[in-house]
Amino acid sequence: MLKEPVKDYEFKKTMSVDELVRQMEEAWGFTAGKLAAGVNILERMIQTPNCIKFLSLTGNLVATGTRGVFRELVKRKLVDVVITTCGTLDHDMARCWRNYYKGSFIMNDTKLHREGVNRLGNVLVPNDSYGTIIEEKMQALLRDLWKEGKKEVSGKELCREIGLRCCNETSILYWAARNDVPVYVPGITDGAVGYQTWLFSQDHSFKLNLLKDEGELSDLVFTAKKTGALIVGGGISKHHTIWWNQFKDGLDYVVYVSTADEWDGSLSGARPREAVSWGKISEKAKRIMVEGDASVILPLMASALLSRLR
Repeated sequence: MLKEPVKDYEFKKTMSVDELVRQMEEAWGFTAGKLAAGVNILERMIQTPNCIKFLSLTGNLVATGTRGVFRELVKRKLVDVVITTCGTLDHDMARCWRNYYKGSFIMNDTKLHREGVNRLGNVLVPNDSYGTIIEEKMQALLRDLWKEGKKEVSGKELCREIGLRCCNETSILYWAARNDVPVYVPGITDGAVGYQTWLFSQDHSFKLNLLKDEGELSDLVFTAKKTGALIVGGGISKHHTIWWNQFKDGLDYVVYVSTADEWDGSLSGARPREAVSWGKISEKAKRIMVEGDASVILPLMASALLSRLR
Protein backbone atom coordinates (compact mmCIF):
# COMPACT_ATOMS: atom_id res chain seq x y z
CA MET A 1 0.00 0.00 0.00
CA LEU A 2 2.76 2.46 0.88
CA LYS A 3 5.06 1.83 -2.06
CA GLU A 4 4.83 4.85 -4.33
CA PRO A 5 5.54 8.27 -2.82
CA VAL A 6 4.03 11.49 -4.17
CA LYS A 7 6.65 13.56 -5.99
CA ASP A 8 6.77 17.24 -6.86
CA TYR A 9 6.70 18.56 -10.41
CA GLU A 10 10.08 19.55 -11.80
CA PHE A 11 10.25 22.09 -14.60
CA LYS A 12 12.97 22.37 -17.21
CA LYS A 13 13.72 25.16 -19.65
CA THR A 14 12.16 23.10 -22.42
CA MET A 15 9.60 20.46 -21.53
CA SER A 16 7.02 18.76 -23.73
CA VAL A 17 3.39 18.30 -22.77
CA ASP A 18 4.00 14.55 -22.68
CA GLU A 19 6.80 15.04 -20.13
CA LEU A 20 4.42 17.09 -18.01
CA VAL A 21 1.68 14.43 -18.26
CA ARG A 22 4.15 11.67 -17.35
CA GLN A 23 5.05 13.63 -14.22
CA MET A 24 1.36 13.66 -13.29
CA GLU A 25 1.63 9.92 -12.65
CA GLU A 26 4.02 10.66 -9.79
CA ALA A 27 2.81 14.10 -8.71
CA TRP A 28 -0.68 12.62 -8.36
CA GLY A 29 -2.77 15.64 -7.31
CA PHE A 30 -6.29 14.20 -7.36
CA THR A 31 -7.37 14.46 -11.03
CA ALA A 32 -3.83 14.71 -12.44
CA GLY A 33 -3.18 11.01 -11.85
CA LYS A 34 -6.41 10.14 -13.65
CA LEU A 35 -5.45 12.27 -16.64
CA ALA A 36 -2.11 10.47 -16.89
CA ALA A 37 -3.85 7.09 -16.58
CA GLY A 38 -6.27 8.10 -19.32
CA VAL A 39 -3.44 8.80 -21.76
CA ASN A 40 -1.87 5.43 -20.92
CA ILE A 41 -5.15 3.63 -21.63
CA LEU A 42 -5.67 5.46 -24.94
CA GLU A 43 -2.10 4.67 -26.00
CA ARG A 44 -2.61 0.99 -25.23
CA MET A 45 -6.01 0.98 -26.96
CA ILE A 46 -4.57 2.44 -30.16
CA GLN A 47 -1.63 0.06 -30.19
CA THR A 48 -3.76 -3.07 -29.60
CA PRO A 49 -4.18 -5.04 -32.85
CA ASN A 50 -7.74 -5.63 -34.12
CA CYS A 51 -9.20 -3.15 -31.64
CA ILE A 52 -12.06 -1.02 -32.98
CA LYS A 53 -11.73 2.44 -31.49
CA PHE A 54 -14.81 4.57 -30.83
CA LEU A 55 -14.87 8.32 -30.32
CA SER A 56 -18.00 9.60 -28.59
CA LEU A 57 -18.48 13.35 -28.20
CA THR A 58 -21.12 15.98 -27.58
CA GLY A 59 -21.65 18.90 -29.93
CA ASN A 60 -21.02 21.75 -27.48
CA LEU A 61 -17.24 21.24 -27.63
CA VAL A 62 -17.24 21.60 -31.41
CA ALA A 63 -18.22 25.24 -30.90
CA THR A 64 -14.82 25.73 -29.21
CA GLY A 65 -11.24 25.19 -30.30
CA THR A 66 -11.50 21.66 -28.90
CA ARG A 67 -12.91 20.85 -32.33
CA GLY A 68 -9.28 20.75 -33.43
CA VAL A 69 -8.54 17.88 -31.02
CA PHE A 70 -11.33 15.73 -32.47
CA ARG A 71 -10.29 16.66 -36.01
CA GLU A 72 -6.72 15.49 -35.39
CA LEU A 73 -7.83 12.16 -33.93
CA VAL A 74 -9.92 11.51 -37.05
CA LYS A 75 -7.39 12.98 -39.48
CA ARG A 76 -4.59 10.79 -38.10
CA LYS A 77 -6.87 7.73 -38.17
CA LEU A 78 -6.54 7.15 -34.44
CA VAL A 79 -10.26 6.33 -34.20
CA ASP A 80 -12.37 4.00 -36.33
CA VAL A 81 -15.92 5.12 -35.50
CA VAL A 82 -17.46 8.41 -34.35
CA ILE A 83 -20.76 8.54 -32.46
CA THR A 84 -22.01 12.02 -31.75
CA THR A 85 -24.92 14.46 -31.64
CA CYS A 86 -26.50 16.68 -34.28
CA GLY A 87 -24.83 19.67 -32.65
CA THR A 88 -21.49 18.34 -33.86
CA LEU A 89 -22.76 18.37 -37.46
CA ASP A 90 -24.17 21.86 -37.00
CA HIS A 91 -21.11 23.50 -35.47
CA ASP A 92 -18.58 21.60 -37.58
CA MET A 93 -20.23 22.65 -40.84
CA ALA A 94 -20.99 26.22 -39.76
CA ARG A 95 -17.45 26.92 -38.56
CA CYS A 96 -16.07 25.92 -41.95
CA TRP A 97 -17.64 29.10 -43.35
CA ARG A 98 -18.36 31.48 -40.49
CA ASN A 99 -16.69 32.55 -37.25
CA TYR A 100 -17.87 31.98 -33.70
CA TYR A 101 -16.70 34.54 -31.16
CA LYS A 102 -15.38 34.82 -27.60
CA GLY A 103 -17.96 35.90 -25.06
CA SER A 104 -18.68 35.49 -21.37
CA PHE A 105 -20.92 33.36 -19.19
CA ILE A 106 -22.36 36.56 -17.75
CA MET A 107 -23.91 38.68 -20.50
CA ASN A 108 -27.23 40.41 -21.19
CA ASP A 109 -29.02 37.56 -22.96
CA THR A 110 -32.05 39.68 -23.79
CA LYS A 111 -29.79 42.15 -25.59
CA LEU A 112 -27.99 39.30 -27.37
CA HIS A 113 -31.30 37.89 -28.59
CA ARG A 114 -32.43 41.26 -29.93
CA GLU A 115 -29.12 41.61 -31.80
CA GLY A 116 -29.35 38.14 -33.34
CA VAL A 117 -26.55 36.59 -31.31
CA ASN A 118 -26.86 33.22 -29.57
CA ARG A 119 -24.79 32.36 -26.49
CA LEU A 120 -23.38 28.87 -25.97
CA GLY A 121 -21.73 29.10 -22.56
CA ASN A 122 -19.08 31.76 -23.17
CA VAL A 123 -19.10 31.33 -26.97
CA LEU A 124 -21.11 33.73 -29.13
CA VAL A 125 -22.82 32.40 -32.25
CA PRO A 126 -24.43 35.02 -34.52
CA ASN A 127 -27.50 33.87 -36.46
CA ASP A 128 -25.59 34.32 -39.72
CA SER A 129 -22.90 31.97 -38.39
CA TYR A 130 -25.37 29.20 -37.54
CA GLY A 131 -28.93 28.86 -38.81
CA THR A 132 -28.46 30.90 -41.96
CA ILE A 133 -25.32 29.18 -43.26
CA ILE A 134 -26.53 25.70 -42.28
CA GLU A 135 -29.80 26.25 -44.13
CA GLU A 136 -27.92 27.46 -47.22
CA LYS A 137 -25.50 24.52 -47.28
CA MET A 138 -28.00 21.80 -46.34
CA GLN A 139 -30.72 22.80 -48.77
CA ALA A 140 -28.17 22.94 -51.62
CA LEU A 141 -26.80 19.51 -50.61
CA LEU A 142 -30.23 17.90 -50.36
CA ARG A 143 -31.29 19.32 -53.72
CA ASP A 144 -28.14 17.89 -55.31
CA LEU A 145 -28.72 14.47 -53.74
CA TRP A 146 -32.32 14.54 -54.94
CA LYS A 147 -31.27 15.37 -58.50
CA GLU A 148 -28.78 12.50 -58.39
CA GLY A 149 -31.57 10.09 -57.49
CA LYS A 150 -30.60 9.65 -53.85
CA LYS A 151 -33.98 9.80 -52.17
CA GLU A 152 -33.12 7.70 -49.12
CA VAL A 153 -29.84 7.76 -47.20
CA SER A 154 -28.66 6.52 -43.85
CA GLY A 155 -27.43 8.94 -41.23
CA LYS A 156 -23.87 7.80 -41.88
CA GLU A 157 -24.26 8.41 -45.60
CA LEU A 158 -25.65 11.90 -44.99
CA CYS A 159 -22.72 12.73 -42.68
CA ARG A 160 -20.29 11.56 -45.36
CA GLU A 161 -21.95 13.74 -48.01
CA ILE A 162 -21.86 16.73 -45.66
CA GLY A 163 -18.15 16.13 -45.08
CA LEU A 164 -17.38 15.85 -48.79
CA ARG A 165 -19.61 18.63 -50.11
CA CYS A 166 -20.25 21.11 -47.30
CA CYS A 167 -17.01 21.19 -45.32
CA ASN A 168 -13.31 21.97 -45.71
CA GLU A 169 -10.03 20.79 -44.17
CA THR A 170 -10.79 22.47 -40.84
CA SER A 171 -13.65 20.02 -40.34
CA ILE A 172 -14.07 16.77 -38.43
CA LEU A 173 -16.61 15.55 -40.99
CA TYR A 174 -14.29 16.34 -43.89
CA TRP A 175 -11.54 14.12 -42.54
CA ALA A 176 -13.98 11.42 -41.48
CA ALA A 177 -15.21 11.24 -45.09
CA ARG A 178 -11.68 11.32 -46.49
CA ASN A 179 -10.49 8.55 -44.16
CA ASP A 180 -13.64 6.40 -44.33
CA VAL A 181 -14.35 6.86 -40.63
CA PRO A 182 -18.13 6.39 -40.21
CA VAL A 183 -20.00 9.04 -38.25
CA TYR A 184 -23.22 7.94 -36.55
CA VAL A 185 -25.72 10.41 -35.08
CA PRO A 186 -28.57 8.51 -33.38
CA GLY A 187 -30.37 11.77 -32.48
CA ILE A 188 -29.84 13.42 -35.84
CA THR A 189 -33.18 15.28 -35.84
CA ASP A 190 -32.18 17.15 -32.67
CA GLY A 191 -30.45 20.08 -34.35
CA ALA A 192 -30.23 22.33 -37.39
CA VAL A 193 -28.98 19.69 -39.84
CA GLY A 194 -31.80 17.34 -38.84
CA TYR A 195 -34.34 20.14 -39.01
CA GLN A 196 -33.23 21.16 -42.50
CA THR A 197 -33.49 17.53 -43.62
CA TRP A 198 -37.02 17.32 -42.23
CA LEU A 199 -37.91 20.61 -43.89
CA PHE A 200 -36.67 19.34 -47.26
CA SER A 201 -38.74 16.17 -46.85
CA GLN A 202 -41.94 18.21 -46.61
CA ASP A 203 -42.04 18.77 -50.35
CA HIS A 204 -39.70 15.95 -51.47
CA SER A 205 -40.08 12.22 -50.83
CA PHE A 206 -36.74 12.07 -49.02
CA LYS A 207 -36.01 9.68 -46.14
CA LEU A 208 -33.35 9.17 -43.51
CA ASN A 209 -32.88 5.48 -42.76
CA LEU A 210 -31.46 5.40 -39.22
CA LEU A 211 -32.12 1.67 -38.87
CA LYS A 212 -29.44 1.07 -41.49
CA ASP A 213 -26.97 2.80 -39.17
CA GLU A 214 -27.98 0.49 -36.34
CA GLY A 215 -27.47 -2.57 -38.53
CA GLU A 216 -23.95 -1.42 -39.34
CA LEU A 217 -23.13 -0.85 -35.67
CA SER A 218 -24.50 -4.31 -34.90
CA ASP A 219 -22.24 -5.91 -37.50
CA LEU A 220 -19.31 -3.90 -36.20
CA VAL A 221 -19.50 -4.96 -32.58
CA PHE A 222 -20.56 -8.58 -33.18
CA THR A 223 -17.46 -9.17 -35.30
CA ALA A 224 -15.03 -7.14 -33.17
CA LYS A 225 -12.27 -8.90 -31.25
CA LYS A 226 -11.54 -5.88 -29.06
CA THR A 227 -13.16 -2.47 -28.68
CA GLY A 228 -12.20 0.72 -26.91
CA ALA A 229 -13.63 4.20 -26.55
CA LEU A 230 -12.82 7.76 -25.68
CA ILE A 231 -16.14 9.08 -24.40
CA VAL A 232 -16.34 12.84 -23.95
CA GLY A 233 -19.42 14.16 -22.19
CA GLY A 234 -22.63 12.20 -21.79
CA GLY A 235 -26.08 11.97 -23.30
CA ILE A 236 -27.15 9.94 -26.30
CA SER A 237 -23.70 9.67 -27.87
CA LYS A 238 -22.22 8.17 -24.70
CA HIS A 239 -25.06 5.74 -24.21
CA HIS A 240 -25.17 4.65 -27.83
CA THR A 241 -21.47 3.79 -27.67
CA ILE A 242 -21.67 1.68 -24.54
CA TRP A 243 -25.09 0.25 -25.48
CA TRP A 244 -23.83 -1.44 -28.62
CA ASN A 245 -20.67 -2.66 -26.93
CA GLN A 246 -22.63 -4.74 -24.43
CA PHE A 247 -23.26 -7.20 -27.27
CA LYS A 248 -19.58 -8.15 -27.36
CA ASP A 249 -19.20 -8.45 -23.60
CA GLY A 250 -18.32 -4.79 -23.15
CA LEU A 251 -15.58 -2.34 -24.02
CA ASP A 252 -12.03 -3.48 -23.34
CA TYR A 253 -10.62 0.03 -22.99
CA VAL A 254 -12.53 3.15 -22.00
CA VAL A 255 -11.74 6.70 -20.96
CA TYR A 256 -14.56 8.99 -19.80
CA VAL A 257 -14.06 12.76 -19.66
CA SER A 258 -16.99 14.55 -18.04
CA THR A 259 -18.11 17.11 -15.48
CA ALA A 260 -21.39 15.31 -14.70
CA ASP A 261 -22.26 13.94 -11.25
CA GLU A 262 -23.60 10.45 -10.56
CA TRP A 263 -25.76 11.18 -7.52
CA ASP A 264 -28.85 11.90 -9.67
CA GLY A 265 -28.68 8.54 -11.45
CA SER A 266 -28.08 10.14 -14.84
CA LEU A 267 -26.38 8.26 -17.64
CA SER A 268 -24.18 11.31 -18.25
CA GLY A 269 -22.82 11.17 -14.71
CA ALA A 270 -22.56 7.39 -14.42
CA ARG A 271 -19.01 6.17 -13.78
CA PRO A 272 -17.42 3.33 -15.76
CA ARG A 273 -17.99 0.95 -12.86
CA GLU A 274 -21.77 1.33 -13.31
CA ALA A 275 -21.49 0.30 -16.97
CA VAL A 276 -19.67 -2.85 -15.82
CA SER A 277 -22.86 -3.93 -14.02
CA TRP A 278 -24.73 -3.73 -17.35
CA GLY A 279 -22.04 -5.55 -19.29
CA LYS A 280 -21.39 -2.44 -21.38
CA ILE A 281 -17.80 -2.31 -20.12
CA SER A 282 -15.90 -5.53 -19.57
CA GLU A 283 -15.10 -6.55 -16.01
CA LYS A 284 -11.45 -6.77 -17.06
CA ALA A 285 -11.41 -3.49 -18.99
CA LYS A 286 -8.76 -0.84 -18.56
CA ARG A 287 -10.98 2.06 -17.54
CA ILE A 288 -10.86 5.51 -16.00
CA MET A 289 -13.02 8.58 -15.62
CA VAL A 290 -11.31 11.95 -15.72
CA GLU A 291 -13.52 14.54 -14.06
CA GLY A 292 -13.21 18.02 -15.49
CA ASP A 293 -13.70 20.39 -18.39
CA ALA A 294 -12.84 18.60 -21.62
CA SER A 295 -11.78 21.88 -23.22
CA VAL A 296 -8.84 21.86 -20.77
CA ILE A 297 -8.24 18.13 -20.39
CA LEU A 298 -8.42 16.93 -24.00
CA PRO A 299 -5.71 19.19 -25.46
CA LEU A 300 -3.30 17.94 -22.78
CA MET A 301 -4.24 14.30 -23.31
CA ALA A 302 -4.15 14.52 -27.09
CA SER A 303 -0.83 16.35 -27.17
CA ALA A 304 0.80 13.76 -24.92
CA LEU A 305 -0.75 10.90 -26.88
CA LEU A 306 0.36 12.22 -30.27
CA SER A 307 3.89 12.71 -28.97
CA ARG A 308 4.08 9.07 -27.90
CA LEU A 309 2.56 7.69 -31.10
CA ARG A 310 4.74 9.86 -33.32
